[in-house]
Amino acid sequence: HAGTLDPEATGVLAVALGEATKTVPYIADALKAYRFSVRLGQATNTDDAEGELVAVAASELVRQVTDEQIEAAIDSLRGSINQVPSSVSAIKVDGKRAYAKVRGGDEVKLAPRPVVVSRFEITSPARVVEEGAATYLDFDAVIECSSGTYIRALARDLGSKLGVGGHLTALRRTKINNYS
Repeated sequence: HAGTLDPEATGVLAVALGEATKTVPYIADALKAYRFSVRLGQATNTDDAEGELVAVAASELVRQVTDEQIEAAIDSLRGSINQVPSSVSAIKVDGKRAYAKVRGGDEVKLAPRPVVVSRFEITSPARVVEEGAATYLDFDAVIECSSGTYIRALARDLGSKLGVGGHLTALRRTKINNYS
């Protein structure tokens, strides 16, 4: 197959059989596109909704985040950037997958890696979500990026840049190269 998807992700996963397996390196390293949803105001230990909450921002801080601030933070994540992958990624560390080490109780710090985010656009206005005493902002977006880009890490970094935390709540790969 041409690359992996996060366990909770859906969408395109290119699979090759027989002689077609020779094309996998060209497909795996190609542009990828995703639709996804982000929650601002919460951070998790896995940078997605499956993880344990590690921080919840004060409701008044979340309410102060504007669409313009979100767009400015997104703009800083476009182009050629160095991204620190999520500690629960499939990257190997000392011969074991990072996610396996984290699940085993180890702390994993991964080095930044160069990636390219050629498109990162909001497709729905931020929605205010009230859950008990907490307030969050949810929005949907699309992205086109290089191989090796971690969308959950972009959601985490966006929340960090805004000072309220953030994580991925849904992820669907829509395209690998010309396959959709």
